[in-house]
Amino acid sequence: MKCKRCRMPAVVEVRRHNAAFCSDCFVHHVHEQVKRAIRAYDMIGAEDRILVCVSGGKDSLGLWDALLELGYRASGLYLGLGIGEYSDRSGHITRTFARERGAELIEVDLRREYGFDIPTAGKKGSRSTCAVCGLSKRYVFNRAALDHGFDVVATGHNLDDEAATLLGNTLRWQTEYIARQRPALPEREGMVKKVKPLHRLSELETASYAFLRGIDYVVEECPLVAGNTQLRYKEAMNALESRSPGTKAQFFLGFVEKAAPIFGGEDREAGALTACERCGQPTTGRFCAFCRARAQILGERLGSPPGDRQVAGELSEEVMPAELYAGTPGGPGDG
Repeated sequence: MKCKRCRMPAVVEVRRHNAAFCSDCFVHHVHEQVKRAIRAYDMIGAEDRILVCVSGGKDSLGLWDALLELGYRASGLYLGLGIGEYSDRSGHITRTFARERGAELIEVDLRREYGFDIPTAGKKGSRSTCAVCGLSKRYVFNRAALDHGFDVVATGHNLDDEAATLLGNTLRWQTEYIARQRPALPEREGMVKKVKPLHRLSELETASYAFLRGIDYVVEECPLVAGNTQLRYKEAMNALESRSPGTKAQFFLGFVEKAAPIFGGEDREAGALTACERCGQPTTGRFCAFCRARAQILGERLGSPPGDRQVAGELSEEVMPAELYAGTPGGPGDG
């Protein structure tokens, strides 16, 4: 195969584009796709401070690398989840990445800051392990960005993640989540702007980029993710893609361009938000979903006993802010 751009021997084939690229031209291709996403949805301004949520995986580290290469002011945020050796290795790889590039890395340890880790939460709370993990990430990402004065939060969700999430939300007709599945969510009071610059790139492309850029990353899946429904949706989309290259892009990018506006009225979070009575972050009830989950895990009571019935009613109606971070409730993501 010859490179589509320079006609030198190709090293990566992108079937949905009916193209192949040499190493340098493939890196250029990835950067162009990131720039195209940023321009199309006005994701990042020239002077914006960007907080990239990094997990030690190929997508988040690849995104951080691409933004730095493109000249953006991008810092990293690593959330320690307390998942044994997996978290130890993830943290080490992320710190090494930041040190080698002279980039700022902010670290938050879930147990030290909030009193629990993800394995403990999965055993003590009513939510699944993946659900409380996703909820914790969304909460900490937004809070850290506000506390440190960042303009934009960027996550490494790729095309495969977005297509699988859309499939799951559509199969269950979770219209409030479909309404918020966009490449960029605008800033609101108490909520930093959130963007997904890799949404045009497949998992194969992000993995190839990390390899060609010499980025060391955690290859293995989180040991707690087994059985998550998001993986089954990815498998289904992979089967379709193998038979008809371009299916994922047609499905998700077509949705964003043509169908997303239809669901705009289903965004319950677009209404009025109030400050959580415990932490002050935006919510649609008295207490945000994170504070409720944390209280349950730690065996604490929120509010006074006479208000329990009222709280229960509010909780049944609440929509978790920034659900887009995890795609679907509890869905895994590279972060």
